[in-house]
Amino acid sequence: MSMLVMTGTGTGVGKTISTAAIAALAAGQGQRVAVLKPAQTGVGPDEPGDLADVLRLAGPVTTRELRRYPDPLSPEAAARLSGQPTLSPSEIAAAASDLNGEHDLTLIEGAGGLLVRFDADGATLADVAWSLGALVIIVAEAGLGTLNATALTAEVATRRGLTVAGVIIGSWPDEPDLAAVSNLRDLPVAAGAPLLGVLPAGLGTAGREEFAARARAGLSPWFGGEFDPECFVGSASAQK
Repeated sequence: MSMLVMTGTGTGVGKTISTAAIAALAAGQGQRVAVLKPAQTGVGPDEPGDLADVLRLAGPVTTRELRRYPDPLSPEAAARLSGQPTLSPSEIAAAASDLNGEHDLTLIEGAGGLLVRFDADGATLADVAWSLGALVIIVAEAGLGTLNATALTAEVATRRGLTVAGVIIGSWPDEPDLAAVSNLRDLPVAAGAPLLGVLPAGLGTAGREEFAARARAGLSPWFGGEFDPECFVGSASAQK
């Protein structure tokens, strides 16, 4: 588990919070953790980006950002509009390998989904994961529509020779509806991989100590957590 590629079924699904949660648990176990954000979009030069949230929530882990583009677009489109250079998979892989050489765990957080373009040649996070031989974690939404998006992501990953280690629900609502509860059983089927965690909505506002405790409760023992999917599914189903 030395390198994990964190991808989402779309934007705003809780990918950064999931990345921070995994980083927090690993760091709490004494591991040397690095988080790589190849491309940060939609954030100005002096504004805090996703890595600032990771540091705030997970503590003093190593972070590295390779490009920053001000427009909230795909990295390729944002680079084109700003006139800045794009990123290549080889550059991202080299940075990840460099970090991995000095850390026990390196997390690579993509922008949006697995096939969002980094450059005009169509390079994507899938190419990065393949070049590194890294496992893929899919961060998915809880509710209606998530099964199709998760299945598409997993199918693309598998066809490109990648291994999906599991799926995490990045933002579990306080009052889940029938679709969300049903999806707890169906998401692992869609992903072809186990449910490795369910993180509560609003977790990003927690203090560091509370964040670590809730991350531990919401993530699988595979990450050093205590999450039991069968118990969670049973509890959620009993409330409907």
